[in-house]
Amino acid sequence: MNASRFPAPVASMTGFSSAGRSLPGLALTIELRSVNSRFLDLSLRVPDELRQFEAALREGVGARLQRGKVECRVALQRQPGVEPPRLNAPVLAQLEQLDIQVRTRLPGAVPLSVADVLHWPGVLDLRETDAEALREALLAALADSLDGLQSSRQREGEALRQTLLERCTGIVRIAQTLRPRIPEMLAQAERKLSERLNQALGAALQGGNVSREELAERVRQEVTLYGLRVDVDEELKRLLTHVDEVRRVLAAGGGVGRRLDFLMQELNREANTLGSKATAVDLTQAAVELKMLIEQMREQIQNLE
Repeated sequence: MNASRFPAPVASMTGFSSAGRSLPGLALTIELRSVNSRFLDLSLRVPDELRQFEAALREGVGARLQRGKVECRVALQRQPGVEPPRLNAPVLAQLEQLDIQVRTRLPGAVPLSVADVLHWPGVLDLRETDAEALREALLAALADSLDGLQSSRQREGEALRQTLLERCTGIVRIAQTLRPRIPEMLAQAERKLSERLNQALGAALQGGNVSREELAERVRQEVTLYGLRVDVDEELKRLLTHVDEVRRVLAAGGGVGRRLDFLMQELNREANTLGSKATAVDLTQAAVELKMLIEQMREQIQNLE
């Protein structure tokens, strides 16, 4: 069976995942949290001894995610009873000289504490083999955490897909209810306009300024133009066409957020035009309900990748 026949999943930009790896004397944990954002906005929180791997972490996240405000937290814990890491003597000596120079220029400065020294980048000297093992474990944990995050985002994305499809059904139901009634509402509006025009132009007929035939022709022209201006059949057709496109995009899956956001603008434009042309209470109410459904869809789409 061809796998391409299956639609790509729709992913939300909101999710959480955690994964870890163990090394002799060490425990690594990576947490990923994401919320919606127009672009990929990655924030890293990494222990000082793992700063050298930041570029690899960024590359790994960027290869899997396209959009979302993502926070990546890395924790490194050392198990008790294990030989602690060695101090990097050259870095420690450099830090000592810097501390002396600062306090010489600023006698009131507080000396560095042990915690300050140990948190200084490079003071803890990891052996080369440890660094390579850490890198492999770190990237493996990142891959697992990204898998979990994507699964989380896809589950929420599928729920959002169903919600959007329900709103699409609501829009179609409103449009299908209105379309058979459009000729009746249009004819009623034209009759009311014709009556008002006949009353307004009646004085001209009594005064002999125009003939009855000329008056009838003028009324007919005005009513025809009015009918063209308030006819909403085209707007309803375009509304249904846009809904079909929303359904098609959701069925195809993948990165649908930007395309759907554009379609919401088109749907909203048709709903606004429908409201501006409303000649009956039912049509006005339908336009309001359509705009509510479209706004609900737009809010949900902001969370889709």
